Amino acid sequence: MIDRVAAILELVARSGAGLTLTAVAKALNAPVSSVHGLLNGLVAVGYLDERDRVYTLGTAPYLLNVIAGRPPVTSISHEQLQQVHAEAGLTIALSTSVGDDLFYVDHVSSEPEYAYLAENRLRRSLLRTSAGWLLLADREQRDIWAYLNSRPVADADYIEQFLYALEALRATGVCAAPGVAVERGDGVSVALRERGRTIATLGVVGVRETIIERRDELAKICLRHAEEWGFR
Repeated sequence: MIDRVAAILELVARSGAGLTLTAVAKALNAPVSSVHGLLNGLVAVGYLDERDRVYTLGTAPYLLNVIAGRPPVTSISHEQLQQVHAEAGLTIALSTSVGDDLFYVDHVSSEPEYAYLAENRLRRSLLRTSAGWLLLADREQRDIWAYLNSRPVADADYIEQFLYALEALRATGVCAAPGVAVERGDGVSVALRERGRTIATLGVVGVRETIIERRDELAKICLRHAEEWGFR
């Protein structure tokens, strides 16, 4: 079983554009029914992504390297985040989702609260962050419904707010001060896109009052840097 999982991950990683269920089963010389279950399991935990019935490598393998202190080569450097921080003067976070959770994969911050969350790779709710809204909005419709249906009753208000904003999130790739973060926090995030997919977000995090007051300015800063990096 472990050998087959490893083989699936390598096949998909080497494919570039991704593979269909049939292609994976054929390459493994295995029944489609048995391979389908493995693929769905790998999607659920973030090791694979699935869109239009094509499977591509997910973000979990990347995050494991980050947690282990061995960040893989990425086209967005820590120095680039520092440049955004120098302009915004607030916490800057590079975020991605693994399964149904949000993680900060890199950050620049002088604020202990946000530095703690980022440095300890703590899971965040997709519904309670501006970055999470953008990552969730990029999913296929059925996957969005499945995620929202799995949320507790206490999240009903956040679900309603997210659905109201969904069309605009997809159209603009910007989420500015949604007002759903815990305690006094809030954020402005922009989608980082590659081949039409949102692979991560660039965001500014801070006290809600400050974020609301500066949201247009902060969105422009993040958008400009994302465009300069070639992720828009």
